[in-house]
Amino acid sequence: MLHLPPSSYILKSAFAKIVCEPGWKWQKREKPMANYDLFYVWSGEGEVILNDEPFQVGKGSCFLFRPGDHTSATHNPQKPLILTYIHFDVSEPAALVPEPYRVLAETIDFEHLLSRYVRLFLVNTYAAEEEAKLILKQLMILLLRDDIMGTGPVERKASNQLTEAIHEIANFIRQHPGAAHRVEDLALRAQLSPRYFSIKFKEIVGVSVQTYMIRTRIERAQHLLMHAGMNVTEVADALGYRDIFFFSRQFKQYTGKSPSEVR
Repeated sequence: MLHLPPSSYILKSAFAKIVCEPGWKWQKREKPMANYDLFYVWSGEGEVILNDEPFQVGKGSCFLFRPGDHTSATHNPQKPLILTYIHFDVSEPAALVPEPYRVLAETIDFEHLLSRYVRLFLVNTYAAEEEAKLILKQLMILLLRDDIMGTGPVERKASNQLTEAIHEIANFIRQHPGAAHRVEDLALRAQLSPRYFSIKFKEIVGVSVQTYMIRTRIERAQHLLMHAGMNVTEVADALGYRDIFFFSRQFKQYTGKSPSEVR
C-alpha cells in the first residue's frame, strides 16, 4: 500500500471509536471479511481470533484485517475494550500490505491520526473525504514503518521521550552546522551523560555524533558552494574551518569531489 495514491482508497461507512459494552462479542460470520478493516485497541483486555489463530489484546494492539479473513473477538467485561475500527477498500492492487497484527510501541502519532479520521465525519467538514484518504495513507505508512523497524536496531528500542530528545539534538546540529559542537554540551542539552548520549544517538540516528556533525557541515558546504555564490575560502570560514586544506580534504573524503569542482 506504500505506492498506492490516496485517491485509490475507497472509504466505507463502517468506522467508529467505541467503548464495548460488558456483554460485547464479535461473532464469527459464515462469510469472510469483504474489505480491509483497521482495528486498534486503545485500552482494555480481550481476545481476537484471526483465521483460527488467537491473539490476547490490550493497549496498542493493532490489526489490519484483509478481504477473505475470518474474525471473531471477546473481551473482559471488567476491563472492556475501547477500540477504533475503520473499514476501507482500495481500487488498485496493493503490492505491499502491512502485517495483519502488531503491538505498537509508539502510539501517540497513530492515535492522533485515528482520532482525526473519526472527527472528520462527526460534522459536515469541508473536504473530509479527501483528508480522510490522506490519513489512511499515513496510517498505512506508519504500519509499514513499524513492520520494517521491528527488525532493525533503531527507534523502537528507545522510549518516545528519549527519541524526541535525540531528534531535537540532531535538528539543533543541522540548524547550526558551523558551530563547534562538543559532545559534552550536546549531552547536557539532552540531559544525558556523554557516554549514554553517544550510544543512543548512534542507535537512533544511525551514525555517530561526530560523523553526523561532519556530514551535516559538508552538506551545508555543498549548498553554499552551489547556490550561495560563495568561494571556497568563504565557505570554509563560514563553517568554522580554520584550515582550508583540511576543509578541502574532508570535503573530498565525503563527496568524492574537491570544493572547487563542486563550485
